[in-house]
Amino acid sequence: MDLTEKLEQVSRLFRIEDTYLGYETIQMGNVNHTYKVNFRLADGSPKSFLIQNVNTYAFRDPVGLMDNIDKVTEHIRAKSPGKTCLHFHHTADRKTYVADGSNFWRMTNYIPSVTYNSVRDPQVLRNAGKAFGEFQRQLSDFDIHSLKETIPGFHNTRQRYAHFRQAIAEDKAGRVREVGEEIRFLLDHEELACTLTDLNAAGKLPLRVTHNDTKINNVLFSDKDHSALVVIDLDTVMPGLMGHDFGDAIRFAANRCEEDCKDPAKAGVDMDVFRAFTEGFLECTGNTMTKEEADTLAVSCFCLTAELATRFLGDYLEGDPYFNIRYPQHNLARTRCQIALAKDMLARRDEMEQIVRECLATQK
Repeated sequence: MDLTEKLEQVSRLFRIEDTYLGYETIQMGNVNHTYKVNFRLADGSPKSFLIQNVNTYAFRDPVGLMDNIDKVTEHIRAKSPGKTCLHFHHTADRKTYVADGSNFWRMTNYIPSVTYNSVRDPQVLRNAGKAFGEFQRQLSDFDIHSLKETIPGFHNTRQRYAHFRQAIAEDKAGRVREVGEEIRFLLDHEELACTLTDLNAAGKLPLRVTHNDTKINNVLFSDKDHSALVVIDLDTVMPGLMGHDFGDAIRFAANRCEEDCKDPAKAGVDMDVFRAFTEGFLECTGNTMTKEEADTLAVSCFCLTAELATRFLGDYLEGDPYFNIRYPQHNLARTRCQIALAKDMLARRDEMEQIVRECLATQK
């Protein structure tokens, strides 16, 4: 059976009965395979859906993953009548997936939109912050205990550092001697990097439903007015901390260069981006977060950046088994860029905290 026939078969299992016209391959992310499948309704009008073949090597518990996504998206839909929402279709036996041998399929509504991989427009960034903030607000009353931790310890920075120390000790690729400066910086700042993990362990930060991949390109925007329509790519939705989503969004969006830039001198925090995103995020979450959460938003940016740096450098020391690389020192370039960004975050921490306070004050 070729792909055209397979996608029609999957569509029928998701109870789509209209006239099948074909499919288009969509370049969306680096993990799953995504297709736009097109149909003609009885009245002659077109209608499209998205079908994804989920990478079950990357996501070892795809059923648990889909259970999380179904609960979260249905909760949001129930609270958002008349708004654009992400909806995963169900089979006749109410499953949100079709397991077909080595393939694991799911289907969602298709939302006409635009996305941005990199943006400096303050309004778009503010809207992106609002989108992720609204995601948090809509799920602030969600039963966190009903979600599975599909990637255990995903943002447990203490565990990440333990793995990093093991990579240093084993030195599988014989590379420790060339990265002494990078190792020293990350180990010297371990306590600060573990701020969120330690406060959560002490019961001082509440668990929330978190997206855990808050890149700007995971927001769909209107092509007319650049308003945010919906947050997508919910594969990593699980219990986490508000700072995980905020900090990772800033790490990705506010860096003045790509995260694998070969010239770390170019890395640093674009404070205009930081302010715009923070304004949008706090507009939606300012009245729901705790004081402790607010107090840790600025440092969360450093925590998430340092954590990722330990992962990049640990992978480099182990011979690059995890992250895809395009050249031998790719993970080292990523490490140095993240460390340069982390250093700038330390230098600008007071300024970042002041911006958070100013944005919070406008919500009172």
